[in-house]
Amino acid sequence: MDKADRQAVIGEYKTHENDSGSTEVQVALITKRIEELTEHLRAHRLDQSTRRGLLMLVGQRRRLLRYLNREDVSRYRSLISRLGLRR
Repeated sequence: MDKADRQAVIGEYKTHENDSGSTEVQVALITKRIEELTEHLRAHRLDQSTRRGLLMLVGQRRRLLRYLNREDVSRYRSLISRLGLRR
């Protein structure tokens, strides 16, 4: 993900003007990386180190979503609907 893509994701999911690290932004950035790694693994099926990194990112996103669900259910529900996640 290059800098322009990263800034676009941050701009879309930020909660206030100088926001770059809120839970929503972190989950959105991780989701973008997960999508990119999934595409990479479709082409390179035997790349086990990338698969491990992908699974670690999925676990990190799961932990962040669990935290957001505990803290504010409405923010959680709006985020998963905007990202198109199944939870």
